[in-house]
Amino acid sequence: MAALAQPACSFTTFLGCFRPSPRSFSNIRVHPSWNLSTSMSLQSSEPVATKTDPPTDDDVLLQYVVLRRDLIDKWPLGSVVTQGCHASVSAIWSHKDDPHTLQYCSPDNIDSMHKVTLEVKGETQILNLSEKLLAAGIAHKLWIEQPENFPTCLATKPYPKSMVSPFFKKLKLC
Repeated sequence: MAALAQPACSFTTFLGCFRPSPRSFSNIRVHPSWNLSTSMSLQSSEPVATKTDPPTDDDVLLQYVVLRRDLIDKWPLGSVVTQGCHASVSAIWSHKDDPHTLQYCSPDNIDSMHKVTLEVKGETQILNLSEKLLAAGIAHKLWIEQPENFPTCLATKPYPKSMVSPFFKKLKLC
């Protein structure tokens, strides 16, 4: 059995070989309000979402995800979770330039996102909820699974809690 070759340099030296030069980042596009310091860490001179005030503890930015209970009872858990993930990502991506979404996904907030996962009984209830949200101007994604072509869940774009919580008060936590 052949012995494994020992590295010619230490781990620290090895990592140093792969340190990019500042020129490596010259083609990266960033949001106009971001400033890059000389150490290449992201710093902001002003909030990315300047059109909104930062939420207070009582009015945190959050995203609602609503799943269908009938599918939770029939499908594998991973499949239902995947549906919620599809709707969540789609809602955020579809509103990627929205001030609340920019703030929700900002480098300062990315590790402290707030989501509330709720459930409705079935297809009729999720369609009714989507219609109510549309009528009220609440941006969301109703995820339609393909090729089956039926709604599985929905997710809102990020909003301050005070703006959207009334629409979800009667729903049960999932």
